[in-house]
Amino acid sequence: MCGIAGWVDYERDLTRAAEIARAMTGTMACRGPDDEGVWFAPHAAIGHRRLAIIDIAGGRQPMIAEEEGRDVAVLTYSGEVYNFTELREELAGRGHSFRTRSDTEVVLHAYLEWGDDLAEHLNGMYAFAIWDTRREELLLVRDRMGIKPLYYYPTAHGVLFGSEPKAILANPLAERVVDADGIRELMAFVKTPEHAIFKGMYEVRPGSIVRVNRDGIGKRRYWKLESAEHTDDVDATVATVRGLLDDIVARQLISDVPLCTLLSGGLDSSAVTALAAKDLREQNLGKVRSFSVDFVGYTEHFKPDTMRATPDAPYVHDLVRHVGSEHTDIVLDSAELMEPAVRDTVLRARDLPLGLGDMDTSLYLLFKAIRGYSTVALSGESADEVFGGYTWFHDPVAVNADTFPWLVVADVSGSANLDLLNKDVRRALDVPGYRADSYHQALAEVPRLAGETGLERRMREISYLNLTRFVQTLLDRKDRMSMRVGLEVRVPFCDHRLVQYVFNAPWALKTFDGREKSLLRAACADVLPESVLKRVKSPYPSTQDPGYELALREAVRELLRNEDLPSQQLVDLAKVREAIDRPVDGTTSLETRGPLERLLQLDAWFKEYQVKLSL
Repeated sequence: MCGIAGWVDYERDLTRAAEIARAMTGTMACRGPDDEGVWFAPHAAIGHRRLAIIDIAGGRQPMIAEEEGRDVAVLTYSGEVYNFTELREELAGRGHSFRTRSDTEVVLHAYLEWGDDLAEHLNGMYAFAIWDTRREELLLVRDRMGIKPLYYYPTAHGVLFGSEPKAILANPLAERVVDADGIRELMAFVKTPEHAIFKGMYEVRPGSIVRVNRDGIGKRRYWKLESAEHTDDVDATVATVRGLLDDIVARQLISDVPLCTLLSGGLDSSAVTALAAKDLREQNLGKVRSFSVDFVGYTEHFKPDTMRATPDAPYVHDLVRHVGSEHTDIVLDSAELMEPAVRDTVLRARDLPLGLGDMDTSLYLLFKAIRGYSTVALSGESADEVFGGYTWFHDPVAVNADTFPWLVVADVSGSANLDLLNKDVRRALDVPGYRADSYHQALAEVPRLAGETGLERRMREISYLNLTRFVQTLLDRKDRMSMRVGLEVRVPFCDHRLVQYVFNAPWALKTFDGREKSLLRAACADVLPESVLKRVKSPYPSTQDPGYELALREAVRELLRNEDLPSQQLVDLAKVREAIDRPVDGTTSLETRGPLERLLQLDAWFKEYQVKLSL
């Protein structure tokens, strides 16, 4: 895992702009703490920051391909390709020779062999740029599910690009302007494809290639979900899912640095941990290492809420005993969650005030603690989107609503954040209308089977919405929090073979045992304890300590004492004061704290990033 950045300009000599190019690359140091490199040509500057995972000695970047003593292609690459061993053998059979053991060199030679068709040969998570010196052409390529981020910013004579917005914003050509659509996207919680909040900046869409040359910028999707008739019965489907998971986890355990799993005690992370433990045991490679997050007093004083029926800790420890993992609990307190330096770091990691409050802060602190032991972690992220685990897959009101189903669930939708806006801004932005447009745009993309009607048709739509919109928010969050500390997080459930196969399984198969994620539960029943198999879905934990909300309110009060409040052009200060003066309950939740978290984030963002509003 690494950080990439670059600049293409067909009307200037970029060898004279080395300072700016190095500054862009330097913003990615958190993603790549192990090494740095920048390659220059008159019209291209290609930068790289490296987190060394495979072939530590030989995988330096930018990596250059030569023919007859001259550079023909330059690659800056972030991610992992899990089928690189097979691809190396195939390419060697086609006459390619290799100097390293790295997957980076395999990707470079895949380009030399297949051109921009190379992505269709890759299995993994990746975001990379290739500058072809012969054509003076740039390719920006992103993995199928959008696990790794990649942004670009067209300029008058070329483009800026980077793993994160901060790399692009380090170039004076990039304006820090946010218009009405940018604020709508911040508030809507719908994750519109390609939208990057900052005006003029874009994300490369998952499964897509962006081509930049003297004729301009073009885009091509090389992968998207497709509908197909599913002919396997329950037993065959369960067996196929298990076979895929065995292969996926085994591939993602390959690493030249210490590796672990993220464990919550839920079905998803427990399945990954158990399968990893089984694979390592069978190879006589020792125990799997696992980590979980908890809060001081959380288990002892836990109270069920609308999203969480049980605390994680008892199930985590059941799984640890069952598979014999080498486990560590990372226990946090409210004071750590409110540390100004920590909150500032989380904002800079995201580049945007898109966070989930303490859920982001605790995730960052968890990853920071893990990084002292491991460089790679396997996660259970995305299983809910793939197998249908969230409550809104099973709530008739959410399923039948004429909107994104997660917007119907209060704790998830963030609708309370809209209450912060003053009435004129709310009217001008019309976030409900923006959500409706985004929803119908997404529905128009859904691949359907001929003759598919009723519940099956609707559940295909629900699955598609989750796999192309909701999952992007969580993948982005996990990438930013982990890469801020130089930790590579792998997500086995995002393997495109598994995603495509399960997408086409009928809803009746996905719920054949009358529960959520039936296929995953059945596929991993032999490696999990009974308690985990029976546990009801519980999201990532959020503190219930009322002391956290009290500290949050005090931070907002301090903010309001400042007459120069950058966010005041958006928010209704009277409503803010009302929110911080209401009685505090015995417990607190993300839903009640959301508007306060958002105000603090917005204000810090305006100051830190010198954002210019254009409404």
